Amino acid sequence: MRNVPLAEVDHVDRAVLPIGTDYAPGHVLDWHEHRRAQFLYGATGVMAVDTAEGAWTVPPERAVLIPPATRHRVRMLGVSTRSLYIEPHAVPWWPTTCTVVDVPPLLRELLLAAVEFEADYSLSGRSGSIAALLLYEIAERAPLPFHVGIPASADLAGLCRAYLAAPDPDATNAAWAARTAMSERAFTRRFRAETGDSPAVWRGRARLLAALPLLRTASVSEVGARIGYSSPAAFTAAFTRAFGLPPSRFAAGRRGVGGS
Repeated sequence: MRNVPLAEVDHVDRAVLPIGTDYAPGHVLDWHEHRRAQFLYGATGVMAVDTAEGAWTVPPERAVLIPPATRHRVRMLGVSTRSLYIEPHAVPWWPTTCTVVDVPPLLRELLLAAVEFEADYSLSGRSGSIAALLLYEIAERAPLPFHVGIPASADLAGLCRAYLAAPDPDATNAAWAARTAMSERAFTRRFRAETGDSPAVWRGRARLLAALPLLRTASVSEVGARIGYSSPAAFTAAFTRAFGLPPSRFAAGRRGVGGS
């Protein structure tokens, strides 16, 4: 199924519904939720996924596992997706929070084949076997660290979401504390309690996540400078420490792990 709204087929008696969708650059799927779990794979481009608990940036040829009944928003940056909408009873092992995962060649080819199925595809033979194998392959995936937590309180969450939208390398704890009418010490303690990170560590990770969509169209040197790094080497070292891969693996003209 391609470019078919889930609502039109959600009633179909299949544990796995594969749908491929093409989106205009910058398209936003505003806040919504599905009763099914979703495996959202970006065959191209970068996806930014928000929930009340966190923000996930999904690089090209990766996917995000979205739990059932999780309110979320997705911004598409040049993305063509291959989604699986899965009945919760079929995946009791599904994570309880969004999780970014790698998509190796076998899983990618299974997804490409599955989106050609009709909604009421046969459960026997090739179609049913592919649907079953997809779940086995997804269950083997390990989480990747492309996310930051969002504080539960509205004032801190507002600061964080504004920073994700426009990361400022010159932001300071003192400035953030002043915006919440708190002392810097009290602000830092509260921020760490709600996110598990200090504000400075959180901002550093958010800036690195912001680099991922920029790398689609700009060089490593240009992106590093835009997000406040003094040299390409410093940017590459920080990015590699955070994500386990150098930014050159995501730069324009390159394909990430799992690409051919």
